[in-house]
Amino acid sequence: MDCMRSRKPMACGCARLRAEFRRALLAGLLLLVACDAETPPAQGFAGLGGAAAQFARVEPGRVLAFPADHGAHPDYRIEWWYLTANLRDQQGRAWGVQWTLFRNALQPGSEEPDWRNQNLWMGHAALTGPGGHRHAETFARGGIGQAGVASAPLHAWIDDWQLRSTSPANGGLGELELQARGADFSYRLRLRSERPPVLHGVQGFSQKSGQGQASYYYSQPFFQAAGSLQLDGHSYQVEGPAWLDREWSSQPLAPDQQGWDWFSLHLDSGEKLMLFQLRHADGQPYRAGTWIDADGQAQALGQADIEMTPTHHSRVADRRLPTGWSLRIPAKGLAIDTLPLQEQAWMATRFPYWEGPIRFAGSHQGVGYLEMTGY
Repeated sequence: MDCMRSRKPMACGCARLRAEFRRALLAGLLLLVACDAETPPAQGFAGLGGAAAQFARVEPGRVLAFPADHGAHPDYRIEWWYLTANLRDQQGRAWGVQWTLFRNALQPGSEEPDWRNQNLWMGHAALTGPGGHRHAETFARGGIGQAGVASAPLHAWIDDWQLRSTSPANGGLGELELQARGADFSYRLRLRSERPPVLHGVQGFSQKSGQGQASYYYSQPFFQAAGSLQLDGHSYQVEGPAWLDREWSSQPLAPDQQGWDWFSLHLDSGEKLMLFQLRHADGQPYRAGTWIDADGQAQALGQADIEMTPTHHSRVADRRLPTGWSLRIPAKGLAIDTLPLQEQAWMATRFPYWEGPIRFAGSHQGVGYLEMTGY
């Protein structure tokens, strides 16, 4: 009997097949980040410190090109399209939006347009506001149209979650449309920028350890967002700054790096700041960042330029997390303290982490986002 016409779909196995596919997909994703076929179990957060000898290496000297590099890079093991927005509604209340698409490869170079495709896709969406934090997660297999990324124009999607370019300006990031939904929330935003993307590290080569691990990494931190949020049946009109991160690699962590703390900050002066530290098992973090002038000029920051100190800890998901931070960039006269909009901004996803909007004050004021993994 045709499953689409049957009034008892379980009788013909449709629901069972969907459940088996989902279990197989999740198992494959776990296998990807847990081990390689010919190596011991991977190390670090979500296995990202594991060996990836068969995949392309990230090396200095590669010239990033747009819009081509907005698309997928199938020779590399992992990459993501990551957008966060700090928003306010018409009553002045603060909100935060996250939209992320991850591509994970089971083998390099797979671009087959069917079930042979060896790419697994994972999407995360979150809405943080006055009433708390909501999130959603979805998975898809590559090659069958359920998820993917095109570069010219940029179109990243998984199911009906969409990030789509509507203008070729500024490397294809002049105007974007964004949408996602969860069980009890959704959002639709329009994003506009007037500056080209910003390259991190050395022309987009972003080193992640002293052992050679690195990624290709660029951002568009100058988006202005406007649109609507829906939460529990209520609609809110919002606007504010947004930040898109693009990163791809085959081994972004060293085996002894257990997670990271990452900041993207919109300063009221118009400047932008990206900072991260990767935490080592011996307690000595690897730090780097980028100071971005209001006109878009970027300056790489190294270990000696950055001070990052936790100032407040919260109990979140049975973990002790540093939700308040002191950040110092002495050469730039920056000395700020950050606080979260919601301490319980926990992403209880397949690989759980903390991600949420923050505000800061001190030598500079503004808003931003904090991500913490591996706790």
